[in-house]
Formats: sequence, structure tokens, C-alpha cells
Amino acid sequence: MSNDPIHQFHVNNNVDVPLGELPFGLGHLAFNDAALFMGLSVAGAAGFMMWAMRPAAVVPGRAQVVAEGAYSFIHSMVKDAAGEEGVKRFFPFVFTLFLFIFAANMLGMFPYFFTPTSQIIITATMALMVFFTVITVGIAKNGFKFLKLFVPSGVPWYILWFVVIIEIISFFSRPLSHAVRLWANVLAGHLVLKVFAGFVPMMAAAGGIWILGSVLPLTMTVALYALEFLVAFLQAYVFALLTCIYLNDALHPGH
Repeated sequence: MSNDPIHQFHVNNNVDVPLGELPFGLGHLAFNDAALFMGLSVAGAAGFMMWAMRPAAVVPGRAQVVAEGAYSFIHSMVKDAAGEEGVKRFFPFVFTLFLFIFAANMLGMFPYFFTPTSQIIITATMALMVFFTVITVGIAKNGFKFLKLFVPSGVPWYILWFVVIIEIISFFSRPLSHAVRLWANVLAGHLVLKVFAGFVPMMAAAGGIWILGSVLPLTMTVALYALEFLVAFLQAYVFALLTCIYLNDALHPGH
């Protein structure tokens, strides 16, 4: 049902090609809403950056100012969180993540459009990608010294074992919190927006004084819609910032 707040998160297959009997449920090739809007997010972000920066003018136009501002903003964030070495190694990775998440969130703000970041499998994939990058780079750069990440300095020996256990649990729970934070905020925002928007036609259809009462949920819907644009940016920023903090641990595992 279109009035169902959950309906907007259903993934529908646009193309479904049977491949015969294959193991692990791989008997068909599907192209669904999530794949479509992830592709549109990548194309939109990449297309805007190329359009805004080619050719780069001495006196920048509005699009170039936005593109250069986004570049400088993420560059400063990576530098502050992970240092110069972090900028050299990981800036393209973090900038790409930020642009993709921001574009996906913004696409989801259009009516009848799908929001890729409302799917836990997508946010979990990005979180796991960051997690395994941290482990790979940390071990490759530091070897066994990477394990110093789990042994904070200055902790008394008689509680060190307990702190190490907490650090290990905290480290391996990072992908969960990283993925759920983005997914839950996007999901909750769209749910609340859909619920308040649904009250408007329901109250207006009731007639009488309820028509005047429908102004209240309409006002709330407009306010929440504006807030969701801010959330779309903030969640992309927070995901990128946490990525920088985690990558800094790979470069400098000592506390």
C-alpha cells in the first residue's frame, strides 16, 4: 500500500533474468531499485564534479565554488583526523565515500525516489569495507605493533586485561555501529516524514474542523522535510569523519 510508511523501503526488481539452477540462491540475475539508485548516485556525484571543474576558471562560478568547497572541507577533515599521511593515503577514499553517501541521501529526498542508504546491507557493506581497510593497512604498515591499538598506555597492570577486552570488543563492534548509525538515521527520518505527511490527506478528507487541523501536520511535514536535508549532509559527514578516525588508528595504533 502506498500509505504504508514501510512501502518506500521495499526493494523491487526492475530486471530479473533466470540463470537456471545454481547454488547459494544464485539462480537469477536481478537489477533492483537499490542498484539503480546507487548507480544514479555515483553518476550524479561524479558528473557534477567533472562538470563543475572542467574547465576550472580563474574566477570560479557557483558550481566550481561548491565543488572546491566540498574538496577543501573533506581535505581539512581528513588532515585534522588522520594527519598529512592520512591525506596522502586515504583522501580519495574518504572523499568518494562522502560524495556517494551525500548523493544517495539527497536522491532519497525526491518523492517516489529510492534511498539506498535506508538499506542496512548497503551501509554494512561500506562499514565493512572501512573496517577491513583499517586492518589491512594497519598490519601492512605496523606489523604486530598494530596490536598496540588494544593496549592503551598508562593503564595499571592489574586492570590492563579488562581494558584490553573492552578495546577488542569496541574495535570489532565498529562496523556495526558505523553501519547502523547511518541506516537508522536515514530510515527513521523518512519514516517520521511519511507518517506526518500521511496525516494531511486523512484529516482533510474527514472534512469540517479537521481540514483546519490538517495545517498542523502539513507544517510539521514541511519542517521535517527541511530538517532531512540537513540530516542528509550530516550523516554523510559523520560517516566520513568516523572513517578518518578509524583509518588514523591504522596509521598510528599507539594510544
